Amino acid sequence: VALAGVAIEVATLARYHEALEVRAIWRVVLAALAGIPIGVLWLSRVDERLALCVLGVVIGGYALYALLGLRMPSLAHPVWAYLAGLAGGLLGGAYNTSGPPVIVYADCRSWSREAFKGNLQGYFIIISLGVLLGHAVNGNLTAPVWSLFWWGLPFIAVGLLAGFSFDRWLRPEAFRRVVLVLLVVVGVRLVFS
Repeated sequence: VALAGVAIEVATLARYHEALEVRAIWRVVLAALAGIPIGVLWLSRVDERLALCVLGVVIGGYALYALLGLRMPSLAHPVWAYLAGLAGGLLGGAYNTSGPPVIVYADCRSWSREAFKGNLQGYFIIISLGVLLGHAVNGNLTAPVWSLFWWGLPFIAVGLLAGFSFDRWLRPEAFRRVVLVLLVVVGVRLVFS
């Protein structure tokens, strides 16, 4: 999964590299990298069910709030970038789920659709490379894992091409609604998993 994720992130970043705004995400990335080892330690000390339930309520509640058209805060102060990154790093280290806090932050920043994709891929690729490094150090990148990755790569390519083609037809507001609906689904799954 980690190898497939990096392949997808590399391809998506290649497509949206011009929209990547490093100054918009460097604080998020820095805080996430600091949060990952804390999240790994947290995993053994916090009740997972409770942590995931709280996360699900926050994510689902935020998405419902936004879907109802209520005014979202802009989170312009740099401290929000650090907090979103730290939360993403904690969740990434503990549960391999670093995305939701950063996606919420990105939505509140009202980035364009292209900047949203480019910036998030810039964030995810750095976090995913860190995860891959951890797998490599722990000896998890075995011959069977590489074999499955190579067999799956053509299917990943077909999925990416289909997604890139479909992307041209999706209006920015529809894209935002899709992201918010998916966040509601993620929130519900976390609460009831």
